[in-house]
Amino acid sequence: MDREFLTDLFADFGPVTLRRMFSGYGISADGANFALALRAGLYFRADEETIPQFEAEGSKPFQYQTRSKTVLVNSYWQLPARLFDDTEELAVWARSALAAAQRAALRKRPRARKAKAPAKKAVAKRAAARKRAARKKR
Repeated sequence: MDREFLTDLFADFGPVTLRRMFSGYGISADGANFALALRAGLYFRADEETIPQFEAEGSKPFQYQTRSKTVLVNSYWQLPARLFDDTEELAVWARSALAAAQRAALRKRPRARKAKAPAKKAVAKRAAARKRAARKKR
């Protein structure tokens, strides 16, 4: 899949950003990566809310082979082939994939961190400074 084809494919969805990734492109909108266009096909972001749609269409999750095993990536599912001919419905699926990507980003947000303990060197420097100050007072 080339850039022009993907841009045309998502015309009903709206503007997308395409970035080179692996053997294809990462596709994002509103700062969230919601699709992968790879040699193996077009994959949309999915979660517990959208996976049943993909399963009902007979789609499979993205997978790749390493030297020792097959890795299953359950967060991206192959887009049903029929949607390549129906860009309006593809736009509906793309909006669902974008929503899934945004939900995943919310879950990933870092929580407020507790104050870190001072580094060992800083603690040692302060202790040495206190000792020097104590010696001067004597």
